[in-house]
Amino acid sequence: MSLPSLPSHSRRVELAFILGALTAFAPLSIDMYLPSLPTLERIFATDAAAVQRTLSTFFVGFAIGQAFYGPLIDRFGRKLPLYGSLGLYILASIGCVVAPSIEFLAGMRLFQALGACAGVVIARAVVRDLFTDKESIGFYASLMLVSGLAPMLAPILGGFVLKYFSWEANFVILAIIGVMILLLIHFRLPETLRPEHMQPLHFWSILRNYGRLLTDREYIGYGLGCGFAMAGLFSYIAAVPFILISLYKIAPEHFGFIFALNAFGFISMAQVNGRLLQGANPKKVVMMASIFQVCVAAVLLVTSATGFGGLYGILVPLFFFVAPLGFIMPNSTVLAMAPQARNAGVASALLGLLQNGLAAVSTVLAGIFSVTTPLTMAVIMGVCAVGTFVMLRVVGGVRH
Repeated sequence: MSLPSLPSHSRRVELAFILGALTAFAPLSIDMYLPSLPTLERIFATDAAAVQRTLSTFFVGFAIGQAFYGPLIDRFGRKLPLYGSLGLYILASIGCVVAPSIEFLAGMRLFQALGACAGVVIARAVVRDLFTDKESIGFYASLMLVSGLAPMLAPILGGFVLKYFSWEANFVILAIIGVMILLLIHFRLPETLRPEHMQPLHFWSILRNYGRLLTDREYIGYGLGCGFAMAGLFSYIAAVPFILISLYKIAPEHFGFIFALNAFGFISMAQVNGRLLQGANPKKVVMMASIFQVCVAAVLLVTSATGFGGLYGILVPLFFFVAPLGFIMPNSTVLAMAPQARNAGVASALLGLLQNGLAAVSTVLAGIFSVTTPLTMAVIMGVCAVGTFVMLRVVGGVRH
């Protein structure tokens, strides 16, 4: 279905920018302050595990919040719930600026996530509202090109903000971005939910919808497969600042460029995926990408355990671990959402809960086991890669 008003191509480009901005909240809120994590450890006189909890609380809020927004956007439309969520995000970002302790900062990060997560749920639902299955895959490639700029640019910006200002300035910038996106969606985002697709906000009806999805084998397989992939990604995100900055003594402003290189690999593969699927089967593509990631995880485990290659023995496998996510994440999302036209909001919310819930677990484990060495990071990432393969192959029934 083409978008109304402006010519189709113009409207799609604009929509990709708006939805990309909404989905960029999570990587912006995570990646921008990654160079500051070792600094927070010193300023608040705490340990790495406590600092990593500011990541894990964000993922917990980001996962749980999506379950609440799903029914709301199926009842009230895609735009209205965004006003409250963006307002909460802006206030929580300001709260992070004035945090007097690491515990208070972690609490504000929880509320920040509750505000940020609506954008991801709504973006997926809008895509499902407007596009066919094949169009969705191509549009997700465009969407990831926009939202993918965040993990590329955010850590670079965060490193220089830390060098020339302070860690608090990161959250000032995030609050300003929140205000700008609030104005953007108010004036430019159309309402896409058809009146006949609006669902009543009844507790038992909501539970039935969630229950139906939880018994859908393919939906759960794709959702958990993507969830384990995200868990591997975020265990890397939680650990790599301490490994590169504290262990290998890389300057925070230089760390951002290394992190951005991996993000570039992810975005590039998402674009390749969009073109590849003009004629390829997305189920086969996602399975092959998962197998490749398991092999790379095994290499990373060996280089981390033996020290082979030194820093490059860590960085090169990390790049090739992150890159296949450009195939795994968009394809899994589209395949899970494809049959869910009448309950796109609830389906999008549960998908986010599955994905970000596993990401939250991985960052909690990173904190518990104080994942600040390459080997412990590699073990968790390897488990997650195998989890992705098992969910896609056994639960989802995907064959290559």
